[in-house]
Amino acid sequence: MNKKINWGILGCGAIAHLFAKGLEHVDAAKLFAVGSRMQEKADKFGEEFSVPHRYGNYENLIADPDVDIIHIATPHPMHKDNTTLCLKSGKPVLCEKPLTINTADTKEVISLAREKKLFLMEAMWTRFVPPIVKLRELLHDGTIGEVRMLQADFGHCLTRDPNHRLLNRDLGGGAILDLGGYVVALSFMIFGGPPSRITSMAHIGKTGVDEQTGMIFGYDQGQLSVVVAAVQTDTADEAVITGTEGRIKLHEGWWHGSPMTIWKKGGEIEIIDIPVKGNGYNYEAEAVCRYLNEGKLESDIMPLDESIQIVQMIDEVRRQIGIKYSMEL
Repeated sequence: MNKKINWGILGCGAIAHLFAKGLEHVDAAKLFAVGSRMQEKADKFGEEFSVPHRYGNYENLIADPDVDIIHIATPHPMHKDNTTLCLKSGKPVLCEKPLTINTADTKEVISLAREKKLFLMEAMWTRFVPPIVKLRELLHDGTIGEVRMLQADFGHCLTRDPNHRLLNRDLGGGAILDLGGYVVALSFMIFGGPPSRITSMAHIGKTGVDEQTGMIFGYDQGQLSVVVAAVQTDTADEAVITGTEGRIKLHEGWWHGSPMTIWKKGGEIEIIDIPVKGNGYNYEAEAVCRYLNEGKLESDIMPLDESIQIVQMIDEVRRQIGIKYSMEL
């Protein structure tokens, strides 16, 4: 019989709230503990989600022997240290994306997880929602022939506050490291690997972060991926995959699972609308519970080597647009 997995959440911000809501739809999971740097925040979060164990520091959360896995929901620059602390203490980790802010740090935490023989995954939750699972099946089955092009965007004007983490260079703000991770990972998934050529352009705002970034990824067989991310611009939030025998359009909100329209040569049109239960984070959590019960150390849907290759792509984009974060200077 599979064991119910006791989750601890490290951090009490917006993503922690979303993940906690997702766990409510996972029978194999229990939100067992939460940790914050302030007891007041841990207690408030615990009251909202009926969490039985609430810690006013991260160390006590991680030391709780009944916590099976930690979900890290802190700002980007803290991911490496938080993940390292968990792994060194013997705790498996699901860390929000990006796993760390650059390639060197990502390789370091992955090496530690493998040395400790502990589960680690970057929380690319979109990979697990049913419409994206279906998309992978359609592409694998050759529904639109050989895939030749991707056009995708993910952009929201989420804040004008220059101190908000999305606009704060000290917190790894900007489009490429936040919403950009989704379009980069989508391109990687669709073409099955990293590109051989990358060309990027960005608008750098007053706070020193990229407010919108455009990327072109070129692949060895001539395929092209043209993707855009923005944190000060509301885009269509759509994706179109074009193949030799047709195309698939993922409609607005593709990243959390949207309807898709398939056009095939000859005029045939099909609309696929797969319902998504909960807020979508539940599918990722459900998969991680299964991995832990099966004794797996990483995901086959979001493997660790892929996290390295994706952050390498992002690092090259950052090099081209001239973005370095404060902790890298």
